[in-house]
Amino acid sequence: MMSLEPEVEKKYDPLDKSLKLVTRKDDLDPVCSADGDGGLRAEMSCGHAVTPDSLTLWCRSQLQKGIYQFKCPAITEGVKQCNKPWSYQEVRRLADLSVDEMQEFEDRIAHLAAAQSWEIQPCPQCNTSVERKDVSNLCVRCPVRSADQKETHQFCWQCLKPWKGPGPRSDRCDNDGCVDEYLQLPQTCGTVSLPAVTGASRCPAVRACPTCGVKVEHSRQNCKNVACRRCHVAFCFVCLKLKSGCIQTSSPYETCPGGAAPRQTSVPAWKGK
Repeated sequence: MMSLEPEVEKKYDPLDKSLKLVTRKDDLDPVCSADGDGGLRAEMSCGHAVTPDSLTLWCRSQLQKGIYQFKCPAITEGVKQCNKPWSYQEVRRLADLSVDEMQEFEDRIAHLAAAQSWEIQPCPQCNTSVERKDVSNLCVRCPVRSADQKETHQFCWQCLKPWKGPGPRSDRCDNDGCVDEYLQLPQTCGTVSLPAVTGASRCPAVRACPTCGVKVEHSRQNCKNVACRRCHVAFCFVCLKLKSGCIQTSSPYETCPGGAAPRQTSVPAWKGK
């Protein structure tokens, strides 16, 4: 589990000529707001300044939310976020990451990146990496095995058995035991109540994100809205509407007019956008 605080306070070396160091404390410090020490800050590539501790804590908080591509959160022009990307190499250096912190960050980044590449997996017969280009079709052709056998070799993306039955299909093939594991859990999980949300009880404990289909659980704290760790879209855990739509009819701390949405019978395909 990720630690919440660095063990030792980090400080920039004032003699380090490779860093652009400043002593200001103003709106150019996007992630550090409470230290009050007037200490040295380093300018990121976007022009906003950070301390090594504040940058470490900010990036760690993003990884905990499932976000592994770091962008500057500084507010510019009063209401807009800077949102310029920070490379991991820049973060690693200006956050002054220790060896343990680098291992922690890189393991988490690799895990999150792999989770977004789930439309590539090995052919069950020849182990060749195969990309599923049509995410609405479970019937996939292995180009290598088809070339070797001089005939089309198709397998089911879901159960990884040789394709059986008509196609294309998005739910299952005709092999016994071919089930959508992503859909199985939201349909069979228990129920939860959201203590901070008036009237929100007996809601399925696991939901599939209505935008990308990844499984999401509620922390049972704060409001009914959650943010998907993969596509980062915010939606209501109770009614499954996007947050922007749900707040038109109810507050974040009261149940939706139509109550909890039923258990999901379909999961949207993730298109990686």
